[in-house]
Amino acid sequence: MEKRAFDIFTDSASDMPEEFFKENGITCLKLGYTLGDENYEGETDNKLAPKEFYERLAAGGMPTTTQVTGEMAKEYMRVSLEKGRDILVIAFSSALSGTAGSFIVAARDLSEEFPERKIRVVDSLNASMGEGLLLYYAMKKADEGASLDETADYAEDLKLRICAHFTVDDLFHLKRGGRVSAATAAIGTMLKIKPIMHVSDEGKLIAIGKAMGRKKSLHTVVENLLRSADMDETDPIFITHGNCEDDIEYVKKLIWERMPNVKIYVNFVGAVIGSHSGCGTVALFNKGKSRNE
Repeated sequence: MEKRAFDIFTDSASDMPEEFFKENGITCLKLGYTLGDENYEGETDNKLAPKEFYERLAAGGMPTTTQVTGEMAKEYMRVSLEKGRDILVIAFSSALSGTAGSFIVAARDLSEEFPERKIRVVDSLNASMGEGLLLYYAMKKADEGASLDETADYAEDLKLRICAHFTVDDLFHLKRGGRVSAATAAIGTMLKIKPIMHVSDEGKLIAIGKAMGRKKSLHTVVENLLRSADMDETDPIFITHGNCEDDIEYVKKLIWERMPNVKIYVNFVGAVIGSHSGCGTVALFNKGKSRNE
C-alpha cells in the first residue's frame, strides 16, 4: 500500500488467507508441493482447495514440498525496487525451511544491484499462522507510520513472544518428517497418545508433553495458550487446523469461556505445513510473555 513507506513481503507458509494479502497490499511468495504426479503452487498455477488436499492426504497421499528459491524471491522483489520502494520480508522459520535463506540471498544480491534501496529480512522463527501473526503485527506497525527499520526492529523484538501451541491427531506424518520415531508413532497411535508441541526459540517444532485422547490434547493446548498469554484487549488469537472444523469450534468455546472478548481468526493449515503435520492438526498462536512460559 502506497501509504506505507515500504513494501511488505512474506511466504505462503504463513497460512494467512489470500484475502488478507490482497486487502493489505502484501506480496506472498508461494512454497510448492508435489502430490501424485502433479506440482502445486510454487511457481505453478495449480492449486488444490484445502478440503480436497486433506481428503487426498487422508486417502494416503504423500506430498513432498519445495521452498521459495533465491531466484524466485529476486524476481518478485525486483519489481518493488524498480519502483523505488524499500522492502520488509517476514519469512518462514529458517529451522524448518530454506525459504528465509533464499530471501536473505536475494536481498544481498539485489542490494548490490539497487544500492540506494534498503531490504530487511526478518526470520520469524515460526510456522503457519505464528509467522502470520508476526506479519500481522508488523503490518499494523507499518500502517501507523513506522519506518522500515523501526518496523523490522519491532518485529525482531516481538518474534520470540509469538507463541505456538500444537497438537496432532495422526503421528504418521510427524514420523515421516523425523519429528517422532517409528516406535513412538506406533505406540502412540495404539494408546491414543497425542503429542503436545510448540515452536522453540530456535524456530523448531518440538514436543513438550503428551495427552491421552483428543479432547484432553485440545484442553492442554488451550491451557498452554492461556498460561503464556500477554495480550491487551486488541490482540487477536490465530488458529489453524488440518480439516477438523468441529474441533476448532470446541477450542474456540474453551478460549471464550476464559477470554470472552478476544478476537479469534481461523484458517486451514496450508498444504506445505499440512504435508508434515497431517490431518487433524490444531495450532493456536498468540502474543505471550515468551515461548517458554
